[in-house]
Amino acid sequence: MVKALILIADGTEEMEFTIVYDTLIRAGIECTSAFIPRGLSPYGSSDTSPPLAVCSRQVKILPDITLDPLSAGPEKYDALIIPGGMGGAVTMAESTEVQNLVRSYYNHPEKRTIGMICAGSKVAITAKLPGQPITSHPSVQSEFPEHFEYKEQNVVVSAVPGKATLVTSRGPGTAFPFVFTLIELLCGKDKRDEVVGPMIFPSCTTGYPF
Repeated sequence: MVKALILIADGTEEMEFTIVYDTLIRAGIECTSAFIPRGLSPYGSSDTSPPLAVCSRQVKILPDITLDPLSAGPEKYDALIIPGGMGGAVTMAESTEVQNLVRSYYNHPEKRTIGMICAGSKVAITAKLPGQPITSHPSVQSEFPEHFEYKEQNVVVSAVPGKATLVTSRGPGTAFPFVFTLIELLCGKDKRDEVVGPMIFPSCTTGYPF
């Protein structure tokens, strides 16, 4: 079974997290959510273990685990996914554990997939990934060094030979094309089509099929 690790923190954008998690499950992908702690959070606190993640619009989500880098590596999961939401994205981008985790997936000899959406793409900067095509929420576009080839597209796929495939996207409104792209890469186009059909997107959905 294909397995995906989805990170979450206080301030994560709940649409980007839940749409991705839910849709991957529909494709038969086993998902695990991992909480990234950051001291005293301005979003709230919880006595649960792992703690409730208080998302950007105050929706509370109980993650499956708290991140343990030793058991979260590319030997266990096929994909690593980083949602946006500025508060959560900053926590992840500043986390040494997350930076190291991203690099381990990117350089793993058995090719893996890394997904980043919205401000979550900031982690590509702090993890010091090499220059390649990338996108993000427009609010953080100016933060990307010149060696990245920034694109204003809903979804950008970068496949450097011998490295993980990096999939980036722009924000809550592009979460569906983002996750459909991940499904196609992980499970094939037939599985993507199988998932999309029963979800009954209105014919007026902008850019559909994505």
